[in-house]
Amino acid sequence: MLRPTGRRAWTCRKCLLQRLQIRAFESAAAAPRSHHHYPPADNHSSKKNIDDDTLRRVFDSQPFWKEFQQQRSSTVSRQAGLVQNQYLTSPNGFRAFANVSLQRCQAIVNRVLSASTLEEYRGVARNLDRLSDILCRVIDLSDFIRTIHPDPRIQEAATQAYALMFEYMNVLNTTTGLHEQLRAAISNPDVTSHWTEAETIVAQILMKDFTNSAIHMPPNERQRFVNLSNDISQVGSEFFNGAETAKSQVVFNANSLQGLDPMVVQKIKKWNNKAPVPTMGIIPRLVLRSVRDENVRKEVYLATRTSSSRQINRLEDLLMKRSELAQVSGFNSFADMTLSDKMAKTPEAVSNFLTTLISNNRGPVMEELSQLQQMKGSSLQPWDHAYYVHKRVLQYTQARRSRELSIVPEFFSLGTVMQGLSRLFDRLYGVRLVPQETAPGETWHKDVRRLDVVDEAQQHIAVVYCDLFSRPNKHPNPAHFTLRCAREISAEEIAECASMDQSAHPNDGMATAVDPNTNTLRQLPTIALVCDFQEPVPNGSGCPTLLSEQSVRTLFHEMGHAVHSILGQTPLQSISGTRCATDFAELPSVLMESFATAPQVLALYARHWRTGEPLPKETMRSMERDRYAHGHIYGAVDNEAQILMALVDQAYHSMSSLDAQKGIDTTDIYHKVFSQHSSLPDPDDIRPRTSWQGFFGHLYGYGATYYSYIFDRAIANKIWQDVFESGEASVDRAAGEKYKNEVLRWGGGRSGWECVAGVLGPDNPSNANGRLVEGEDSAMREVGKWGLGRDGVSG
Repeated sequence: MLRPTGRRAWTCRKCLLQRLQIRAFESAAAAPRSHHHYPPADNHSSKKNIDDDTLRRVFDSQPFWKEFQQQRSSTVSRQAGLVQNQYLTSPNGFRAFANVSLQRCQAIVNRVLSASTLEEYRGVARNLDRLSDILCRVIDLSDFIRTIHPDPRIQEAATQAYALMFEYMNVLNTTTGLHEQLRAAISNPDVTSHWTEAETIVAQILMKDFTNSAIHMPPNERQRFVNLSNDISQVGSEFFNGAETAKSQVVFNANSLQGLDPMVVQKIKKWNNKAPVPTMGIIPRLVLRSVRDENVRKEVYLATRTSSSRQINRLEDLLMKRSELAQVSGFNSFADMTLSDKMAKTPEAVSNFLTTLISNNRGPVMEELSQLQQMKGSSLQPWDHAYYVHKRVLQYTQARRSRELSIVPEFFSLGTVMQGLSRLFDRLYGVRLVPQETAPGETWHKDVRRLDVVDEAQQHIAVVYCDLFSRPNKHPNPAHFTLRCAREISAEEIAECASMDQSAHPNDGMATAVDPNTNTLRQLPTIALVCDFQEPVPNGSGCPTLLSEQSVRTLFHEMGHAVHSILGQTPLQSISGTRCATDFAELPSVLMESFATAPQVLALYARHWRTGEPLPKETMRSMERDRYAHGHIYGAVDNEAQILMALVDQAYHSMSSLDAQKGIDTTDIYHKVFSQHSSLPDPDDIRPRTSWQGFFGHLYGYGATYYSYIFDRAIANKIWQDVFESGEASVDRAAGEKYKNEVLRWGGGRSGWECVAGVLGPDNPSNANGRLVEGEDSAMREVGKWGLGRDGVSG
């Protein structure tokens, strides 16, 4: 059985959390010889200044970028493989890459299955981690390339490699011997006494994964488990892609649409002055925020929040099958099964977090709604909210329209923002971004820039490929992808590789470096950052790509994931970087958004693209006032909307299997949650007819875990306020080192609660008497008290 993970692109989506979910912590690898590593970067001040200037220019100046690239092209004639993978020099290379990886996997599986001596059993955890690494090498990289590469031949070849390795993983999913050998190792004191603490933990995690995957069940029950899992995948995909309203349009007289852009009215108007308003897409949203006639807004609101019966049936079928799957697996509910290895642990803890959070958010919500109601002059209804928020925003914008805010993007060229990230990382963590020429064939598009990450000891520690410009057929959503995780490479692996093929590299030719402290060869994290910024128009002005404040925050967010991968370099790959609990994974990225526009950080990098003048302090204050004002217009209501969605998710997935068997009325549950917790619920006269849950596609990918983003946002806000925000702490090395050592460097190798407790420190009132370190329900309630701020939830 293969379980969809529903995680963001930075996760090992197809193999980390599926049946063969192989994770571990430390390796007892012997020291290998130096082998295929990059020369170190010069970390002296003069070289740092040159690298810093080059970093800006490779993103801001197309002529400079072309010249920079030609330096390498003119000296290197040999074709490199994609991301330096030695096999990927042509479409056929994907097949060779998959086949070689398959042979290596089979050898490791045979080694685990044939283990009989104490020494062999002691190596089971490390061998399973290496098996996971080889699977991930093909699956993660091929999955990325098949979606990003513009060449259809490469796309097809990557898809075939992906399918081959995925099919092999399905075979491993039915290999009960792996589970039996791990169980034998765990039950033998002469094995476990030689394991490190980390190896003991990973063995326990592996056993739990096997248990959750039903590999221990009798054949008939296991087959039922597999069938249910396949059904869930199918109906879940249909639900995610099948959102539809009960009726496709609502027809009005065109004259009743006053307030809507006349161009939009003209576009939808028919010959008899009738204007059919579609119930999906941008037009109904424009109607809700612009049309003056409240009755029109009410009809559109009702239509856009009423799902088709077909879509509701899909959702209820999905929930029924999930409930049955949990029952087969021995859990009371699907939420119990899903949350057992998360920070939250139980659905009760999640619900307590959410109800505490929504209670603390209630005051700001009522303040916002009261202001809107005063504008209306009568009772505010759900279909009024977008309309009066839009009016307030327009009023504020007109009153505050200023040259300072209109020119803000001129201080945020893409190159200066990348400079800012490098300078911030240098200040906080002692690492920086160094532009590196790429070899022919190394990248999937000519606009992709490569950055090497180096530390203060001049050690190369990571590679980041930046694909930041828009182009036809490129997916527009920003994302961070881990193409390869960090880990130690043992001397035995190097010897095995050499015995197979003298030309083969133990890391397939991709980035490695020798750790000077242990003299071990390390597989360096290789990361891709993908955004959709507009390229500069080649009109001779020299104007680079200029980013809005929101785009700057987006880039900082994605780089927050990247720095987790860069600094979370554990000995074994399965817990490297972002491979941690789902409800902890967004913490570094959300926290990074706070750095983006902090005054001390802006002072590091915000410069006018033409003159080099720093962003004026008055403009910084205007930006801060603008964020504050918008947050107080709609931020708290936006927060409540996200909390309500998380509560609905929990209500659906926390039903006991026995209750679910009696039938699941998702519309009734949805309205009960909103009636109890919403500050602006649907009135009684329309409540039975609305069924918005059919549009909540994340119920499939994030079943029982939709709370994760706002949970991490609450933690990020707390860390920002208590560790970084005061004085110069946002660029202070001591604060950065504390956060790095307590959170980032562990990857997934430490409890999230230990990380949070560690970075806040024992003297923090929220951590009194060790309240956080053990987690549990009280810790979840404590996080709920921290709140979400007033910026609104983005993501």
